[in-house]
Amino acid sequence: MTTRQQRTPWPLGLPALVGAVLLVVPLVGLLVRAPWDGLTRILGTEEVLDALWLSLFSATLAMLISLVLGVPLAWVLARSTMPGLRLLRALVTLPLVLPPVVGGVALLLVLGRNGLVGQYLDSWFGITLPFTTAAVVIAETFVAMPFLVIAVEGAFRSADQGYDEAAATLGANRLTVFRRVTLPLIRPALVAGAVLCWARALGEFGATITFAGNLQGVTRTMPLEVYLAMETDPDAAVALSLVLLAVSVAVLFALRGRWVGGGGAA
Repeated sequence: MTTRQQRTPWPLGLPALVGAVLLVVPLVGLLVRAPWDGLTRILGTEEVLDALWLSLFSATLAMLISLVLGVPLAWVLARSTMPGLRLLRALVTLPLVLPPVVGGVALLLVLGRNGLVGQYLDSWFGITLPFTTAAVVIAETFVAMPFLVIAVEGAFRSADQGYDEAAATLGANRLTVFRRVTLPLIRPALVAGAVLCWARALGEFGATITFAGNLQGVTRTMPLEVYLAMETDPDAAVALSLVLLAVSVAVLFALRGRWVGGGGAA
């Protein structure tokens, strides 16, 4: 059954057109002003390659950590009956609306050399986290894991628990039920959440520069390289922005039909 198309009234169409232009034209400008002739040379420089490699490595590691920690957290939020879940959910989702630089300051106050936890890591184990690659991963995990938690929690809530109960009556223990029954049921949401988490980690800037700094080959990710290149080499900034744009388009394509898209019913 198809939906009858309606003419768009101008009080809605005009603002919609202006909004679309506002969102699309800057991206078109990026493509128009891109240094296509020297793109290979720019992306082949040592600084850009270091930033690309570090971004891919740290974003992937942040996504894996988010999967290990975020999936159990999402299960607790969705199915546990422990008290204080509303407060816990609010705190877990807070990084979604918290300015990233504030998150970086918070991480620095907790995990810095004189932080609440960092002082003990330094004095007891000789571990200093700020301005290291580990700090990049921690900052990206902090801002990106809520995306995965929200996606997976919703899937846990909507999944039919009858399958879990049936598997349990057949003798499967809780871990086996979770691994063999629950996770396959929520796989689409799990994949979507993981992709969103990875993309958010890849584009993180504020928390990274505040907590990890901007050291080439150590903490300088692609967004930081773009920021630095704008002051010294605008062509390099545009070229690296194109890489991030391509990644964003790939993410939207991967998530079509789940978080974005529209289309009519088949």
